[in-house]
Amino acid sequence: MKEITVQQITDAVRTLCMDVSFDLPRDVEAALTDGLAKEESPFGKYCLEQILHNCHLARESRQAMCQDTGIAVVYLSVGQDVHIIGGSLTEAIHEGVRQGYEDGYLRKSVVEEPLFERSNTGDNTPAVIHTEIVPGDALRIMVVPKGAGSENMGAVKMLKPADGLEGAKQFILDTVRNAGGNPCPPIVVGVGVGGTMEKAPMLAKQALTREIGSRNEDPRYAKLEEELLEAINNMGIGPQGLGGRVTALAVHIEQYPTHIAMLPVAVNINCHAARHKEIVL
Repeated sequence: MKEITVQQITDAVRTLCMDVSFDLPRDVEAALTDGLAKEESPFGKYCLEQILHNCHLARESRQAMCQDTGIAVVYLSVGQDVHIIGGSLTEAIHEGVRQGYEDGYLRKSVVEEPLFERSNTGDNTPAVIHTEIVPGDALRIMVVPKGAGSENMGAVKMLKPADGLEGAKQFILDTVRNAGGNPCPPIVVGVGVGGTMEKAPMLAKQALTREIGSRNEDPRYAKLEEELLEAINNMGIGPQGLGGRVTALAVHIEQYPTHIAMLPVAVNINCHAARHKEIVL
């Protein structure tokens, strides 16, 4: 059995919180560069040039690429043969977030209580943690900061099975159309289909962490991803919502079995700063 200390976990999360805010994933950068070559609108091209310039400055200067450094969403894949020693796994994650946001001079955006006082916790904790137990002796940690501009534009709908493919497509496209320029396009669209009311949004958010340009293994869903991407880019929303052809960099769909009487569909949107990084201990 492999032993991993809580200090190792805290150190890893601290590093990830900073790196993910400073260093845009290379696949996202490549998709933005490709979008610049495809964009027909002069002002759209200008927006994409500025987005890429900002990306390079953030990486070189080790400063946040966006002032909204988000709420920290942390995905853990914990091997069955891993033994966490020295304290609480959950508290180790929170401490890593606390240190990363403080040491990286990242904006603290978490409020302690959502409905009444909404006082800031002052250290961007607690994180939102999703844990999966998997075979093996490794601990995989992925940090996915989610800013409000894009997160607020997501939606989930419990469709009827009779709504079928067309109903799902219409809901997805309506969600993106209603979002307009609010999530700072060009966006990445994550879609979750199936499961239950809570499972579909989890699938949609995980879909955002896939490599840009990857396709669903099921050819039917892969084709749907391509169709939706084309339809979204024909809406004319464009970079930063100011018009153009490049509204979305990718559409990623994840599916899960569901009940005979249900058809849950969820949409989660990432802004052009599609931040996610991982480490394996």
